[in-house]
Amino acid sequence: MDKPIFRPIQAEQVRPNPYRSVKANRPGITSFSKHLQKALSPSEELTLSKHAKERLNQRGIHINQERWLKIGAKVQQAKDMGINDSLVLLKDAALIVSAKNNTVITAMNRQEASEQIFTNINGTIVLDSD
Repeated sequence: MDKPIFRPIQAEQVRPNPYRSVKANRPGITSFSKHLQKALSPSEELTLSKHAKERLNQRGIHINQERWLKIGAKVQQAKDMGINDSLVLLKDAALIVSAKNNTVITAMNRQEASEQIFTNINGTIVLDSD
């Protein structure tokens, strides 16, 4: 049986790995690990759906940043309790929020909400004090 022969590799013989992603090192490109970390860490930041943005504008509902942060924190608490879709009641507005993906689905003023039947929600958050 012949013994294998090991030869040292010269620096010029080393080739770059063709499977290595060069894009991951460019600015503006997010790595998989960053996406994973973001997905695993609890986020209190809410996203507005296109429909919700339109409804807020049409109905003249203005929610300041501080209030959005409070709503986001409460939605995260609801999510931790197993709630997927919630009704968020504010003094002057009502929001349907998907706690599952932190998205405001629709919005209406409180008068409209008093005349509605809400279905497919499994939790309600009341923030009347603001």
